[in-house]
Amino acid sequence: MSANTSIQVLVLAAGAGTRFGSAKQLAPVNGVPMLRLALGRALSLAGAQVGVVLGAHAAAVAPVLGRLPVNVVVNRQWEEGMSSSIRAGLASVPGSVGGVLLMLADQVGVGEGDLQRLCDAWRRSPNAIVAAQYGGGLGVPAIFPRSQFALLHALRGERGARALLRGGGLGVIGVPMPSAAHDIDTREELEQFAAGLQAEAGERASGATWRGPALALDASAAAGEGLELEA
Repeated sequence: MSANTSIQVLVLAAGAGTRFGSAKQLAPVNGVPMLRLALGRALSLAGAQVGVVLGAHAAAVAPVLGRLPVNVVVNRQWEEGMSSSIRAGLASVPGSVGGVLLMLADQVGVGEGDLQRLCDAWRRSPNAIVAAQYGGGLGVPAIFPRSQFALLHALRGERGARALLRGGGLGVIGVPMPSAAHDIDTREELEQFAAGLQAEAGERASGATWRGPALALDASAAAGEGLELEA
């Protein structure tokens, strides 16, 4: 009997954005609200099997979703931390799904190609946890098979999936993804990211080879097979 390789994507977007100073989910990236950008990429990967977890700014953020075919979950306990959003999202995952892909709305450098490579690696090993590899370790986006959902349900407080993946004791397949290192916590970081996009666009327009960080909106890390790691 073949393994169930259907995936539900959960985009976590419940944070207050305290360091950003406002609802960063609404901040424009190349003219597109940050959250809508992340959801567009998720929908390209998984079709209608996409959920988004809102929280601190749910009332302000919800309208930006428009008619996107996503399942909206509001985490009333968002102040507890990332773990509460993961648990709220998991509660909405259909029983027919074989795995869940967790991604953050503020990892703006993660493109459709990155998510596809992560998904491809997991479908080759659907009983394993597959996670992005960057910054010398493992983190989200990451795919957890249903057999490992209990690990996510057990998380508490600010301890999110990244802490679980880097905490040791799990055999995880790592997919090189340097673009995942770029998450936006402050307005300055968003400005730096936008400047990088403009510089890359200028280099491409001139025909030169861009040698800066992987900042393209649809950035894909170097292609390659997943690496078996001990997280």
